[in-house]
Amino acid sequence: MVDSALNEREPKLDRLQLVAVALLMLIGALFIYSATMSTSGAVALPWQDQVWIRQMVWYALGSGVGVVLCLVDYHTLARWAFVVYGAAIFFLVLVLIPHIGTTHGWGAQRWIDLGFFQFQPSEFAKLAFILAAAHYLSRPVEELRERRVFWRGIGLIVLPFVLILKEPDLGSALVLIPTGLVMMLAAGTPKRYVLQLVGVVGVLAALLLVDILFAPPRWQVPMQTYQRHRLLVYFGQDFAAAGASPAERAQARQLQFDKSYQVTQALISVGSGGLLGKGWGKGDQTALGFLPPGAAHNDFIFSVIAEEEGFVGSVVVLTLYTVILFTGLRIAGRARDRLGKLVAVGVVTLLFSHVFVNIGMNIRIVPVTGIPLPLLSYGGSSVLCSLIALGLMQNVHIHRRGY
Repeated sequence: MVDSALNEREPKLDRLQLVAVALLMLIGALFIYSATMSTSGAVALPWQDQVWIRQMVWYALGSGVGVVLCLVDYHTLARWAFVVYGAAIFFLVLVLIPHIGTTHGWGAQRWIDLGFFQFQPSEFAKLAFILAAAHYLSRPVEELRERRVFWRGIGLIVLPFVLILKEPDLGSALVLIPTGLVMMLAAGTPKRYVLQLVGVVGVLAALLLVDILFAPPRWQVPMQTYQRHRLLVYFGQDFAAAGASPAERAQARQLQFDKSYQVTQALISVGSGGLLGKGWGKGDQTALGFLPPGAAHNDFIFSVIAEEEGFVGSVVVLTLYTVILFTGLRIAGRARDRLGKLVAVGVVTLLFSHVFVNIGMNIRIVPVTGIPLPLLSYGGSSVLCSLIALGLMQNVHIHRRGY
């Protein structure tokens, strides 16, 4: 009776997580405005064309969808998990078809142009995968010990991984791997299965890296040129082939400078902020165009924040993400069943992967991958999916009591 009374007095929503989410959205709108107002004439644009206002619209739509999801028990949502997963696979195939999928400047075919919205199927595929994997792995623990069940679970990862890689979008494909493997471990899959797979994949990744960095061109594994350049820049490798002429070496050095320009300027932005930063809207790297205008409010929004608000502002952002992740783990721990636990664990792992890779890219501890920073980077698909994912996590918290 006492436990029941205490449960009734507990808030249905995880308010601490919601406060952190709201503050991140506020920061996102403020710094997207700061990143665009001085380099693209945003102040002179009609209100409906200003990037920060469009971001606010996505915040509102994503929050609305998240609220609606909270009204439906996650068990009901899970019954449709494989329908949603199948729809996600359909759109991942559709985006690869010429004249349907659209490309941006570097040739990646990742979007479907709906006129009012650039729909990015890979972002929604991540959510569909989490829901399908949680539903699949919530079976009895005895079944999870069977190898066929393990390999079918791996198949759930591999199918969207291959399709997303084909676009190509290596960053979005890679985050499926830690998300899926952590969910498997949380579900009760034998650790030896996962460790054996990680060992094999690790060896293959090491061999691939050696091939990219040191193998002669005729022996190199086929790969998008821009992806190879990003890895060469990250590892500080010379772009010039062995035996190249002086003219070819000079051309290779110029290409290397061009390809490393964005990440170098991002690192300068972070370092130049000092302790307290230069002040909101006063970042020289952005205002003078050193941090490219097309990337400042997207992949490199953290660099804008670090330059303008310094070390203190960066710590605030990291603290807010930490609050979201730790409250997510708390939700997973309090879930009433393994389905709810796995949904929450999947969302936490996905968000952590995005935050780690994006901020790591800004401070040059990981290669550039183009993964957005949840709730801060500009982008409709990213914002919608982040808020829907957080809505799913709140759903688990709301329905944590038994039937």
